[in-house]
Amino acid sequence: MKLVSYKTEDKEHLGIYANGHIYNLNSCNKLIPDNMNAFLEGGEPLMERAKKVNQDILDGTLSPKEEVFYELLAPVPHPTSCRDGYAFRQHVAAARRNRKVDMIAEFDQYPIFYFTNHNAIQGPGEIECMPDHFQKLDFELEVAVVIGKKGRNIKASEADEYIAGYTIMNDMSARTLQMEEMLLNLGPAKGKDFSTVIGPWLVTPDELEQYKVAAKENHVGNAYNLKMTCKVNGIEVSSGNMADMDWTFAEIIERCAYGVDILPGDVIGSGTVGTGCFLELNGTGLLNDPNYKVQWLQPGDHVEMEIDGLGALSNNITKVDTDFSILALKK
Repeated sequence: MKLVSYKTEDKEHLGIYANGHIYNLNSCNKLIPDNMNAFLEGGEPLMERAKKVNQDILDGTLSPKEEVFYELLAPVPHPTSCRDGYAFRQHVAAARRNRKVDMIAEFDQYPIFYFTNHNAIQGPGEIECMPDHFQKLDFELEVAVVIGKKGRNIKASEADEYIAGYTIMNDMSARTLQMEEMLLNLGPAKGKDFSTVIGPWLVTPDELEQYKVAAKENHVGNAYNLKMTCKVNGIEVSSGNMADMDWTFAEIIERCAYGVDILPGDVIGSGTVGTGCFLELNGTGLLNDPNYKVQWLQPGDHVEMEIDGLGALSNNITKVDTDFSILALKK
């Protein structure tokens, strides 16, 4: 099942995407709330009701009116929190190699994550950026999960049960701001907090069963063979696979939930897939060729991420009409 959040006449709604159309879930079953947060808080009973509606539509036993005029939002427009992991060894190793530093041994000892701005979550459409963001503006190709039930001190062997669904994530990054502030060994903060994109919908785990593969050796949890690509202005710039995650989402959740509650509506990203950002691609290019032409996102660029089973997430990069700069405020 593919769950969506969308807006009509400035009101947010919860729907399902089936047969190429969006259908309002509350209109199909009045016991289902008309927003994603309340739906997730309702847990398994509401999820089962929604799956029944979805199956009835697919079978043709239910023929509700589809939505025609709508704005697609992030599938979870108002997350309770947003964390981002660091699960792909290939990306970490390449980024460190490009900076001419050794691979950090701790990567293989435990998964890590950082908190980003859950109020800056957005879905398909325009990404508005400030002038300073365009100082090395970057995409990051990732997968994210959304938590479907409350838990604490969860073992990795049980953690997949807490996942309501999967979605594409673009962890937008302003690299000049990010690198500047991380010189102080704190962050990322302003380099990341302006936009995190997820969408186009939330795919429930049962839809991904056909893609399931074994986790990497000595790791626990579900893994999936899902091709991941990113195109900028129609040209493919990144290609990877979710199966290359070294740390599974189950292991990341285990660490997230240690001594603290995870909640329905929490978003957790995988971290960047190998080749999944211009920072890595530019570094590798320059390492092999001093004349390599680096690339960063520019106003007017179109970014499209596609992941098998999860759909395609499209955004246009726009520039806010202002000359306000926090880079210029440095003492």
